[in-house]
Amino acid sequence: MQEHNEVVCEVCRVQLNKIAQVKSLTDLELFILNQPKRVININIPMRMDNGDIRIFPSYRIQYNDARGPTKGGIRFHPEIHMNEIKELAFLMSLKCALVNVPFGGAKGGIKVDPKLLSEGELERLSRNYIREYAEFIGPKKDIPAPDVNTTPKIMGWMMDEYEKIVGYKAPGVITGKPLSIGGSKGRTYSTSLGGAIVLREFMKKKDKKLKGMGVAIHGFGNVGGNLARILFEWGMKIVAVSDSRGGVYDPKGLDVQKLLAETANGKKLQEIGVGKNISNEELVELDVDVLVPASVENIVNEKNMEKVRTKTILELANGPLSAAADDYFEKNGVIVLPDILANAGGVVVSYFEWAQNTTNLYWEEDEVNQKLENIMIKAFARTEESRIEEKSSYRKAAYIVAVKRILAAERDRGHLKPKQKINPKNH
Repeated sequence: MQEHNEVVCEVCRVQLNKIAQVKSLTDLELFILNQPKRVININIPMRMDNGDIRIFPSYRIQYNDARGPTKGGIRFHPEIHMNEIKELAFLMSLKCALVNVPFGGAKGGIKVDPKLLSEGELERLSRNYIREYAEFIGPKKDIPAPDVNTTPKIMGWMMDEYEKIVGYKAPGVITGKPLSIGGSKGRTYSTSLGGAIVLREFMKKKDKKLKGMGVAIHGFGNVGGNLARILFEWGMKIVAVSDSRGGVYDPKGLDVQKLLAETANGKKLQEIGVGKNISNEELVELDVDVLVPASVENIVNEKNMEKVRTKTILELANGPLSAAADDYFEKNGVIVLPDILANAGGVVVSYFEWAQNTTNLYWEEDEVNQKLENIMIKAFARTEESRIEEKSSYRKAAYIVAVKRILAAERDRGHLKPKQKINPKNH
């Protein structure tokens, strides 16, 4: 096990420096924001079904816990790396602060392709991860959740393993669990609903109605699929959607219900026979009212940013725009509703799940959704106020709100003094 501090990813450093230019952050403030509090890297040994022993690199980064226990997903992916986990943990810290839930940010993962594991191997690896990290997590310390390639079933195995280790029931240790063992109603589509609410509130500010607007969604998994369903129910036109193999497009609007039903049965979008087949690259370049990147990081970058024709981007994926693309859109008047605001619905309902687990009082779906709506409306309104105050983009405005809240917590804990300076080379 290794614990060490390194500078955060380049994307986060760039964004923090932009904020520092506006808000005159001290060296110590920047140093605290640039550094994860704890970086844990454990190589996990596991016996495979054929008797071989394999070693799986794994990570857990607890970025900042000034506002409460850290919170963040665990992803299983063959290309996972430390800098990616740092960026995501950093974004989780900002996200929790922006929506004002009492958590810090964390992220974790295992370098593995889960599709190459048997069910038994997947369960053993999930339980092994918790055994290795048990001393670092807990309902009052660090609360993991599902992320890329992890599911409620995996969260259930992980919670069960943690309870075996500590010797008592602790459903609040992990969120995103099945309903039968403490999961929250509304959790499966909470990220999508939160994003839809942010889009609705933005269009209200612009005095525009959602009905009839054309939307293209890059990514048709849980988040993209549920967003398509919600926006379709609200009267928007879903003109294009895509999965890992490609997309479908119909300027008159796609049959969202059919797409959802067929993909739920295992079909890929281009096998369904709805709309015209297009590539993922073509989807990003469509002339639509709203473009929604809902898949993975850096979908829009230096190579394709000048081909993007929409004027509004709703970031439901984490980090779907490169720093260069973000700058380009800001200079060219394209509105970007940033990930730390737009996709924060998931962590809000994860907070609700944790609260229900720790009090043993459970809420109905309508109540969960209403509480989510209240928080997302407040978060958007505060971001809008910040945008007007600072004459900035929505991203800078959201970062400023989040950073102010994190630094206020650090200061109130006595970790910061006004105007105190620090030379990072000495630390």
